[in-house]
Amino acid sequence: MTYSGVVKVGGPADVHELQDLMISKVAVGPMDNNAYLLRCRATDEQLLIDAANDPQTVLSLIGDDGVKAVVTTHQHGDHWQALEEVVAATGARTYAGREDAEGIPTPTDVLVDDGDTITFGRISLTARHLVGHTPGSIALVYDDPHGHPHVFTGDCLFPGGVGNTWEDPARFASLIEGVETKIFGTLPDETWVYPGHGKDTTLGAERPHLAEWRARGW
Repeated sequence: MTYSGVVKVGGPADVHELQDLMISKVAVGPMDNNAYLLRCRATDEQLLIDAANDPQTVLSLIGDDGVKAVVTTHQHGDHWQALEEVVAATGARTYAGREDAEGIPTPTDVLVDDGDTITFGRISLTARHLVGHTPGSIALVYDDPHGHPHVFTGDCLFPGGVGNTWEDPARFASLIEGVETKIFGTLPDETWVYPGHGKDTTLGAERPHLAEWRARGW
C-alpha cells in the first residue's frame, strides 16, 4: 500500500511502512491534529508523538501492545488533550521539551534538550529544540539507516511555512533561524516531514521557498 499522509478526523490511520519502523498517522480533534504512533518492527515496542485529542481513537491505534513513551512536541493545549487518559491507560513515560514542560498539565517524566536521543526498541530519535512557536518546541528526527531521514516537526514546520509565531517578529526570526539551521541545514531534500496538522511534505519541496518565508515574515 502507498502511504499518502492524508488523513481526516474519524477516518482510518495511514501507515508508512519502513524497513525497521512503522509509522501510523491519525487525525483527531476539532483542530485536525495529527498523532503519530511509531512501532519498532524488531521488538514491537511503540512510541506515540502527541496524544492530541480523542483518547479512544488514540488508544485504539495503540492497541493491546501498549506504548512505552509519549512525546509531546510542545505545550499548546491541542497537542495534549488525550495525554492524561493515554498515560493512565498505558503507564507510558512522558517526554517534552524542557522549556515547555510546565505548560503541560500531565507531569513530564523526561525533560528533553536539543540533541537528546529518545529510544524505543531498536529505534532512536534525535530531538531538535526549536524556539519561536513556543519556547520549548521539539522536532524529532529518525535517521533511517536504510533510506532518507524522517522528521516530526510538531507546529514548527508545515507545507508552505513555519508555525504561527503570533505576529511577533522576534519569535518568527528565532523559529525560521532554528528551522533553517537545525532542519534544512542538516537534513537532505529527501527528508520526509510529518507536521502537527495537515498533510506531509518533504524538505526538498519546501527548501526553495525559505527566502520567500523570510521576506513575508511568517
